[in-house]
Amino acid sequence: MSRVVHILCLCIAAMFFCRGAVADDPLPLPRFASLGDDKVYMRAGPGQNYPVDWVFVREGLPVEIVREYEQWRLVRDIDGTEGWIHRIMLSGSRMVIVSGTSQRTAYDGPSLDEEVAFRAEPGVQGELISCDGTWCRIEVEDVKGWMPMADLWGVYPEDGGG
Repeated sequence: MSRVVHILCLCIAAMFFCRGAVADDPLPLPRFASLGDDKVYMRAGPGQNYPVDWVFVREGLPVEIVREYEQWRLVRDIDGTEGWIHRIMLSGSRMVIVSGTSQRTAYDGPSLDEEVAFRAEPGVQGELISCDGTWCRIEVEDVKGWMPMADLWGVYPEDGGG
């Protein structure tokens, strides 16, 4: 039994060591994230002593992280508004917003020749499932479809390009 306990301890230690190494790797900037709550304060600076410039009330709203300072993230929203949000209020879940000035179409596959899956107005928020470098598969209100990347805010041209 002693040998089994020793092996188990080594395995647990290895898991913590590997987890720590991954946690120390910085994530790339800029990158997209989303709001993790339905009430998130955007501040003028990286700390609670800075005034609140904006209050977001839309959980899952995609934001672009452009800078980091300790536990604070400088983010930009779809309108270009920038401010600081504590990292605990952000989620790694990838969301997108339908962009543009007119209704956009999502298709059953990544082609204009596919059947129409749904149509969405600008500002509609959806969950990003995957991208192939030109098209993204998204889900809006339990309906999935493919939309050109150019019709979405919350993705980079290099997303899914491999």
